[in-house]
Amino acid sequence: MTASRITLKLATSLDGRIATASGESRWITGEAARAEVHRLRADHQAVIVGIETALADDPELTVRLDGYSGPQPARVVLDTRQRLPPGSRLARTAGDLPTYLVSAGPADPALSRLGVRVLSPGPAGVRPSPSSVIAALKAEGLECLFIEGGGQVAAAFLSAGLVDRLVWFRAPLVLGARGRPAVGDLPMEALSEAPRFRRTGVTEFGPDLCETYERT
Repeated sequence: MTASRITLKLATSLDGRIATASGESRWITGEAARAEVHRLRADHQAVIVGIETALADDPELTVRLDGYSGPQPARVVLDTRQRLPPGSRLARTAGDLPTYLVSAGPADPALSRLGVRVLSPGPAGVRPSPSSVIAALKAEGLECLFIEGGGQVAAAFLSAGLVDRLVWFRAPLVLGARGRPAVGDLPMEALSEAPRFRRTGVTEFGPDLCETYERT
């Protein structure tokens, strides 16, 4: 496990879509690629998702590999308005696994009772910036981070220049312009402003391709 490292994982169609227009996304990539994602989770101290991903998928964000007995990563949800339902898998298991919610206000007592720890690193009512999120997690001892989605979260961390490593799984299908993009709007006007990466590897996982990149 590498300290102070932020990895962004994307799992997309060939044209960079993470879901259909209706939001269907299970499963774009195959079983071998999904197993690799679990191995990547095991290599990081925390897994980060946005609230839209948490609401749409109701994920566990745990390492589920045959024979795995190592530590589980902390789960982190970026949830400005604390919309994570107390009945969600993440909230229900917060008493057993470290679970953080990064918000813009005081903790919801219903979530706190379940063991969810609410972090509010910025001014009240203001969406925390990516850098403030990283600082708040670092204060909790979480420095090796694995960002899993969704598109707006990916865009925010890329725009802030905080992504050290990019792991991009591509499935052999095309979803078209109506599909949901892997990366949201990036505030730039010229190619010179685009985040740049150097490819460091290409691996096949069943029918899917995984490309890894390092920030230049």
